[in-house]
Amino acid sequence: MPVPHSVRLAVLGLPLLLAACSSAQQPAATKPAPSSPAASTPAASTPAPKAQGSASIMTGSVSQGTVVVDGKGMTAYIFTKDKQGSDKSNCTGDCLAAWPPITSKTADPTAEGVTGTVDTIRSLDGTYQVTVDGWPLYTYVKDKAAGDSTGQGVGGVWYMIKPDGSRISGSEPDLGGY
Repeated sequence: MPVPHSVRLAVLGLPLLLAACSSAQQPAATKPAPSSPAASTPAASTPAPKAQGSASIMTGSVSQGTVVVDGKGMTAYIFTKDKQGSDKSNCTGDCLAAWPPITSKTADPTAEGVTGTVDTIRSLDGTYQVTVDGWPLYTYVKDKAAGDSTGQGVGGVWYMIKPDGSRISGSEPDLGGY
């Protein structure tokens, strides 16, 4: 007796369906253990931007020295109107449009070469904002490429952060801002 056409199609599609289901049930990859500060020597030059998600933050170089950067190599800044160690950001509305937060997909962000304490706070929209030594981290929309640091000193409240969690300060221009 001949097999109906619809049964033949279902049987032919079964391996594809099983493959899709089995790959969806694979356990998630585990995150590699953080590297020790002694094993992570900051690079002398700006790192090549890495693929999104390879690390939440890492180290990079700008004209002022070695700083924390996001996973794309963009300079990280702290906002001194945030309270260090608080569980919330004081940058909202238009501030967030100019200073996007550095986020992580999980509450346990990855960090390469950062020796300060790396953690997260929960944003109002439910995302995890990465922190170093209790300071929420942001990028600046006027920085266009890895190694740019145009946000340094803006408004007298925005500063780059070093891998140890201290801020880079000094005689920066007050260019206005939030």
